[in-house]
Amino acid sequence: MPGLRVLIVDDQPGFRDAARELLRARGHVVVAEAQSGQTALEAVERCAPDAVLLDVRLGSENGFVVSRKLMDAHPELRVLLTSVDAPNVGPERVHECGARAFVLKQRLTKVDLDQLWHC
Repeated sequence: MPGLRVLIVDDQPGFRDAARELLRARGHVVVAEAQSGQTALEAVERCAPDAVLLDVRLGSENGFVVSRKLMDAHPELRVLLTSVDAPNVGPERVHECGARAFVLKQRLTKVDLDQLWHC
């Protein structure tokens, strides 16, 4: 299965670097990176990714709200939410914002991202 074209959305440059390397190692193409909800929306318009790796906590922004905006504008996107912790992140909340799944950042290297993006 060919890799997906992925947008990484996270306010921490160090995490974006690590995520880029992980995604590339798994055969995906990172087409853009964004540090905020607004830049994520712009990047989706500009780069047309297949999938988005989206931090739940984007500084003062809420990743669930950003996911909903992305999905409303581009229902075909495959959004995977991530964070260093998981307070109040249940399946219903993930579903409501249109994301495919939620994975703790420290588990990203251990999960099958393809399976999550294609569920």
